[in-house]
Amino acid sequence: MTRRRVAVTGLGVVASCGIGTDAFWDGLCGPAPDGERRVHDFDPTPHFDNPKEIRRSDRCTQFAIAAADMALEQAGPLTADPSRRGVFIGTGIGGIETLEEQILIRHEKGSRRVSPFMVPMMMPNAAPAAVSMRHGFQGPAENTCTACAAGTHAVANAARLVAHGRCDVVLAGGSEAPFVETAIAGFTNMTAFSSAGICRPFDAERDGFVMGEGAGVLVLEDWEMAEARGADILAEVLGGASTADAHHITAPSPGGTGAITCMRLALEEAGVEPHQISHVNAHGTSTPLNDMAEAVAMAEIFGADGPLVTSTKGITGHALGAAGAIEAVAVVLSMDKGLIPPTAGYATPDPDMPVMDLVTGAPAPWEPGISMSNSFGFGGHNGSVVLAPA
Repeated sequence: MTRRRVAVTGLGVVASCGIGTDAFWDGLCGPAPDGERRVHDFDPTPHFDNPKEIRRSDRCTQFAIAAADMALEQAGPLTADPSRRGVFIGTGIGGIETLEEQILIRHEKGSRRVSPFMVPMMMPNAAPAAVSMRHGFQGPAENTCTACAAGTHAVANAARLVAHGRCDVVLAGGSEAPFVETAIAGFTNMTAFSSAGICRPFDAERDGFVMGEGAGVLVLEDWEMAEARGADILAEVLGGASTADAHHITAPSPGGTGAITCMRLALEEAGVEPHQISHVNAHGTSTPLNDMAEAVAMAEIFGADGPLVTSTKGITGHALGAAGAIEAVAVVLSMDKGLIPPTAGYATPDPDMPVMDLVTGAPAPWEPGISMSNSFGFGGHNGSVVLAPA
């Protein structure tokens, strides 16, 4: 089957370091904040017609709608038929804020007080459903729910809908709003969080991740259609891949074998060789096992003279199912700016870790080239996506 080229024509982002691409980029290149990475200044009002709609949308869905609105505004007027416009937005835990709130209401006030909107607010597909209804996108409106790999999987899956001719436009990304007491307690008790409250990817002193929240959405469009309507093409999605470790519910497979296979398959679908990759936005969560497995995998794929590597989680924190989408936005912005943001929090090399060309301290100038973004999630889910400058 002949594959169509997949253009990126719009970006939208809600993150703790900034809302909108300009603020987000400034945040990525600035100092790391202290503590958990919440989006403190988010106002959903401009993205909804009335307060009732806001009350009937979980924060996870609100983030997705806001990011989608921004991405569509940048993309400009679309020409695709509504039936060939799709939505593919991933999440790790969906509307967990609604779920916890309604469980407490049932416990304290009884079953009859539980909201009739609980299920449509908490379901993992709530965000793509809401986005499709808001913009009249009548093609596939789907969801990838693969823990911390969901955002990357969603972008790769959406790109295939365009590449293989099912859709002409797809809004692709991820959204997450996990800051509820039960989720925080669960991650704390499994010792996934940094005990020091510091995100330091690939650092010798790394001891766990710092949680974040937010959403990233990209407008993916058939290249020829984008050119014909005079769109400003920002980047191209060349390919992606998904694999499973089939090893452990939280720990990566020894030697990063699942990640190695995933990256190789992504390169194969993209039609590029490892030496052509000039930048990797790593999963880089700041956990001991995950960072080591990813470093070993990158060394296996790229060798000693590998690409520039960064983990933007040092700034954004780990936004779970939204992380890969937010990081895909960061990759496209890195191409536009000619800079790669540094890995905030990194200070001490790990002597047991393979050497990599890690960007630290300050943004690194580069000649924008083909890039890879990696995401690896609980359950052994691996995702990689390959993007190129327009």
